[in-house]
Amino acid sequence: MAGKGISRREFGKMVGGAGILAPLGAALGPRGPRDPEASRHGGPEGTPYRDLQGAVQDEAFWRTVREKFLVPSDLALLNAANLCPASKPVLEVLEAETRWVDRDPSLPNRRRVGEGRETTRKLLADFLHATPEEIVITRNTSEGNNIVSSGLDLKAGDEVVVVSDNHPSLLGAWQQKAKRFGFIVRVVEQVNPHPGTDYYVDAFAKAMTARTKVVAFSHVTASVGDLFPAKELCRLARERGALSIVDGAQSFGVLDIDLADMQPDFFTGSAHKWPCGPREVGVLYIRKDALPKLSPSIISLYAGATGASTTFEGLGQRDDAAVMAFGEALKLQNAIGRPAVERRSCALAQALIDGLKKIPGVKVWTDADPTRSAAIISFQPGGLNASTLATTLYEKERIAVMARGGADRGGLRVAPHFYNLQAEVERLVGTVGRYMRMT
Repeated sequence: MAGKGISRREFGKMVGGAGILAPLGAALGPRGPRDPEASRHGGPEGTPYRDLQGAVQDEAFWRTVREKFLVPSDLALLNAANLCPASKPVLEVLEAETRWVDRDPSLPNRRRVGEGRETTRKLLADFLHATPEEIVITRNTSEGNNIVSSGLDLKAGDEVVVVSDNHPSLLGAWQQKAKRFGFIVRVVEQVNPHPGTDYYVDAFAKAMTARTKVVAFSHVTASVGDLFPAKELCRLARERGALSIVDGAQSFGVLDIDLADMQPDFFTGSAHKWPCGPREVGVLYIRKDALPKLSPSIISLYAGATGASTTFEGLGQRDDAAVMAFGEALKLQNAIGRPAVERRSCALAQALIDGLKKIPGVKVWTDADPTRSAAIISFQPGGLNASTLATTLYEKERIAVMARGGADRGGLRVAPHFYNLQAEVERLVGTVGRYMRMT
């Protein structure tokens, strides 16, 4: 099963040598990758991941992981919230399977890649603690979000409660469809700094009425990296008789997501962000009990083989090689250890927050509390023009970040991931400090 990781021999083949196996073995312990059931329920002392914190602090391990990506050693790519690089194993599968199809695109030959899609579905289910019957392989988070908002039977007078700081596919799409079908969209405003779990649970509870049919929010916001209390909000929706949809674009592939614990009705994500997979592949989770409430808005060929995919995955011809390569991205994270990926990414984010806060004039928008943020950091570099600084950092310093405009907490957004090094974090902090001193 994917949640139990791949074997050490398979991992060695995937990463191309035994150099990584020694630190990996120290991280996993003698029994290999974790048992997902033991992890989910806390697990006894002495579980395979007892030494994970040590692995997170082992920079030699992460330098070896970094070598599995094509990113040049001089480029500090700190923009995972936008687009992550695919690893070499993913690219190798993508190329090999693309050649297989283009060498012989006949239907009998393509049955093999169809089987590969079902393998990826099983990997996704295990990765998210779901069942294959609940997994639909989409093209990205936006498509998954819109399958839900277009597929629910909402009528005039019905209400949808959303958070103001959402991607257009989870905010603008609801608002646009409300104009067409007459239902009402109620917006819960995001508060800065992050006010905590109790505040948002109370804010959603006050916004909901007897007519509320859907609660929609981003698990982690793309703007400043606010982590929303997904489990609590999904429970609130369930208790009020409403459906919940969680946009996981900025959490899937970095946080160790457990949908059996979170219990949303719908969850969406993309391969091209934190999972470090190919582009134009994503996932839509549809809880079994919610499936009868959703109708397909796209009818075509080549649906999946089981459960929800038989109805919602008929999207026409797909890039089957990319779907198979998506599975390879999940295998790599499983081999490293998903708790290790989460701890590494969040530790780098915390180091960035700590360093940036020490620079006079810098305003860090993201909350340092790990219960309120994940691996996205947004900050205002004093009086410096954020867009100009982002361009300068890339062109002169080989540091890739993203500028955010607007009056609402504008500045620079930084998103480190497990392929980044501590030296890159220190380099960014030192460079921002240097430019701040020049003003």
